[in-house]
Amino acid sequence: MPWSLALPHVILTNPYLAVATPITAGTAVALLTNRKQNRETYKQLQQPPFSPPGWLFAPAWTVLYGLMGYASHHAAAHASHSFSLAVRDANSNAQTLYTTQLALNFLWMPLFFRLGRPAVALGDLTLLAGTVGALMVNWWSADRTAFWCLVPYATWLGYAAYLNAGCGILNGWRIPTGEKERSE
Repeated sequence: MPWSLALPHVILTNPYLAVATPITAGTAVALLTNRKQNRETYKQLQQPPFSPPGWLFAPAWTVLYGLMGYASHHAAAHASHSFSLAVRDANSNAQTLYTTQLALNFLWMPLFFRLGRPAVALGDLTLLAGTVGALMVNWWSADRTAFWCLVPYATWLGYAAYLNAGCGILNGWRIPTGEKERSE
């Protein structure tokens, strides 16, 4: 098989690995960007209306990562059992889109909280939403179950874009990134 920008096929075809991979990687990104500091920063930000409490993000993302992992598994398993070359080709493209959206997803938190760049994070979120949209179009024709598993994620991304833009606007497009900056 030629080189591609996709997770190894063995991860996608194993239901446990497919679900655990985004949950584990997402948790690692949160911990590496200093989760405690992120919570403090979130509390200090001026929030747009309908902002959720900070505690909601961890369980929401755990569910969303689990659903996207299951979707990737379902699509890969469906394609593996298909005799259609079109379905197999679509799955190859979908695996690249899936891996790309994971990378874009994992970039958001460091861009927003660690670097304090909400405008750049919003640009990343826009690319992420476009990639997820392309993935959903692919899965609509290849695997409807995988498509429907991404609907809550796509909905949350729209809400996240609202929150990101709202925080950016209300905070002058600056997010405090350290204790010294917060005390000023």
